[in-house]
Amino acid sequence: MPKRSRRFSELQSKVDRTKNHQPAEAIELVKETANAKFDETVEVHMRMGVDPRYADQQVRGVVTLPNGTGRTVRILVFANPEGQALAREAGADYVGAEDLADQIMKGWTDFDVVLATPDMMRVVGRLGKVLGPRGLMPSPKTGTIVPAEDLPRVINESRLGRVEFRVDKTSNIHVPIGKVSFSSDKLLQNFAALMEAIVAAKPAALKGNYIHRVTLASTMGPGVKTDVGAATALKADAV
Repeated sequence: MPKRSRRFSELQSKVDRTKNHQPAEAIELVKETANAKFDETVEVHMRMGVDPRYADQQVRGVVTLPNGTGRTVRILVFANPEGQALAREAGADYVGAEDLADQIMKGWTDFDVVLATPDMMRVVGRLGKVLGPRGLMPSPKTGTIVPAEDLPRVINESRLGRVEFRVDKTSNIHVPIGKVSFSSDKLLQNFAALMEAIVAAKPAALKGNYIHRVTLASTMGPGVKTDVGAATALKADAV
């Protein structure tokens, strides 16, 4: 068993680990048990019933959280000159083409989101070994390969709270839904938006339970088990 600090043990004692909490109750517990000296991120951790080894059981997509994530997002855009102008006007942090690719190949990774226009994939393609492991490789499935005219919209969505979810090799999904400083209502609405998107992304080939377990936690706090049925029934516009 991993060694726990006294602080963590005290926080964990406030959470009933045998109970699956209702979503609103789980969020309140996460906020109550977040006492680090910084504004902790509230995270959703999900155990999925899919087998990621099979292409027809992949779970991947994007969702724009209605209340944002509370974090500063550094956006990099690969585009032609026309797209570069649009991206700069929309507030992208880094804009370019081959010049940016060369910097990344040399080890530069000070960015959080990578967008590319279709014609730039000839440049971005060689960056797979660098961007892929970090989950930053542009892809149609995540809406990060976009026509130049759509760059302002996608950049704005990324600023507001556009997040990607993707099942990993161990059949888990991990997604941030905001900061502890957010109100409980805002966190619940973000949680509902995420759950709607994940439910909608259920693979047609899947047989059996789709979501086995849902846990909410802050960066430095204990996990709070959340009722799967109640979580999947959430609707962002009804919260």
